[in-house]
Amino acid sequence: MKTLTKYSIAAIVLLAIQTIEGCKVSRDVAVPNMNLPVAFRDNAQDSLSVGALPWKSYFEDPELKSLIADALDHNFDLQVAVKNIQSAEFVFKQAKLGDIPSVGLGISASSGRPSDNSLSGMQLNQFLGQQHLEDYTLAVSLSWEADIWGKIRGRKEAALAGYLSTQEARKAVQTRIVSDISKGYYNLLMLDAQLKIAKNNVLLNDSTLTLIRLQFTSGKVSSLAIQQVEAQKLTAEALVPRFEQQIAVQENAISVLSGRLPSPVGRSNSLDSLSIAEKLTSGMPAELLRRRPDVRQAELALAKANADVGVAKASMYPSLTLNAQGGLDAIKASNWFNIPASLFGTVVGGITQPLFDKKRLNTNYNVAKVDREVTVIRFRQSVLTAYGEVSDALVKLDKLKQQQNLANQRTGTLQEATRNSQLLFKNGMATYLEVIIAESNVLQSQLELATIKKARLDATVDLYRSLGGGWN
Repeated sequence: MKTLTKYSIAAIVLLAIQTIEGCKVSRDVAVPNMNLPVAFRDNAQDSLSVGALPWKSYFEDPELKSLIADALDHNFDLQVAVKNIQSAEFVFKQAKLGDIPSVGLGISASSGRPSDNSLSGMQLNQFLGQQHLEDYTLAVSLSWEADIWGKIRGRKEAALAGYLSTQEARKAVQTRIVSDISKGYYNLLMLDAQLKIAKNNVLLNDSTLTLIRLQFTSGKVSSLAIQQVEAQKLTAEALVPRFEQQIAVQENAISVLSGRLPSPVGRSNSLDSLSIAEKLTSGMPAELLRRRPDVRQAELALAKANADVGVAKASMYPSLTLNAQGGLDAIKASNWFNIPASLFGTVVGGITQPLFDKKRLNTNYNVAKVDREVTVIRFRQSVLTAYGEVSDALVKLDKLKQQQNLANQRTGTLQEATRNSQLLFKNGMATYLEVIIAESNVLQSQLELATIKKARLDATVDLYRSLGGGWN
C-alpha cells in the first residue's frame, strides 16, 4: 500500500509538471499588422510579382548570367554567410538537447591514513584491523532540470530563430551580390557606349577642324576659329582616358566581388542592344513580408526577442532539479566488482529559488522587454523601407522611360542640326561657332542618353531586388 501511494504521488507530481510546462510565464508579442494596401503607390494591383522569378529567368543576357553565377560561387561575403549558418545550426542542435538529462561516468580511487590517535584511526584499527582507508568508486551520474516555466523551451525557440535568421542573412547577401553584379555590368556597357561616343566625336571634330583650316587658308575665318575647334577636340579627347579609367575600375570591382583578382570582364553586347520590358509586375505589397530577406530577419528577430523575454522571466522562478548517481563502491579493490554487494545508488531532488540574485534577474527581464520593443520598431521600419524601395523603383521606371523618349528625340534633332550646320558652314550660311555649339550639344546629349538608359536598367534591378528577388 505504501509503494502504491509513492507511485501515485510521483505520477501526480509528473502530471503537474507537464501541465505547468504547457504554460508560458510571459505572453508573446504578435507580429505587428502593417495594414499594407492592396497595391503600391500610383500602381495598379498586380497578382504576380517579378520578385518571385529566379534570377536566371529574370536576366536574359548570357554574359551577365555567367558573371552572377561566378560571383555566387566565389564571393567571400556569401561564404561567410554560409559559415554563419553552419555555426547557428550547431547552436540550434545543442539547444534541442536542453531537456535531455546530462549523464556522466566517473571512476575514482582514493587512499588515506588517518592518525592512530584520531577517532577515525581508532575505528579503522578496531573494525578493519588496518591503518589505511581505501575507497574505489565507479559511478554513473545523471542531472536533469524540469522545464516547468518554459525556460529550456524558450532557449530552443531563440536558437531556432537565430538559425533561421542566418539563412535569411545569406539570402540578403545573395540579393545584394546579384544586384551589384548586374548594375556593375550595365555600368560597363554604359561606359563602353560613352567611350565610343567620345571617340566618334573626336573624329567629327577632326573633320570640322579640317574644314575650318581650309576656310582659314582661303581667308574666310581667323585663327581663333581653329583654336576653338582644337579646344573642343581636346575636350572630347580628354573624355577617352576618363572613360577608360572608369571601365578598368568597374572591371576591378566586379572581379573583387566575384572573389578573384582584378581582370578584364568579357562582354559582347552593347547598351543599345539591351531591351527593357515595358511592364514589370510588382505583385501585392503583403508579399514583401514573406519574400524580402531583411523583413523576414526582422520578423525572426521578434520571435527570438519573445523567447528571450520568456527565458529571462522563467529565470526568476524556482527551478526543479533531479540528480541521481549509481554504480559500484568498495573499500577494497578486490571487492570492487563484487556484485550486488558493491552496488549503490542515490537520488536527490530539489527546488531552488533565486533570492539574492533576484535584482539582477529582474534587470535582465526588463532589458529583454525593452529589446523586444526595439525589434517591433525595427520590424515596422523594415516593412516601410521595403514598401518605399518598391515604390521608388516603380516611379523611376515610369519617369526614366519618359526621359529616355525625350532624350532620344533631342539627340536625333541635335544630330540633324549638326549635319545641317556643317552644310550651311560650307556654303557660308552659318558661322563656325554654330558648328561648334551643335557638335558640343550632340556630344552631351548622346552621353546623357546613355546615362538615362543605364539608369532604367538599374531601376529594373532595384525593382527586382526590392520585391525580394535574387535569392532563389
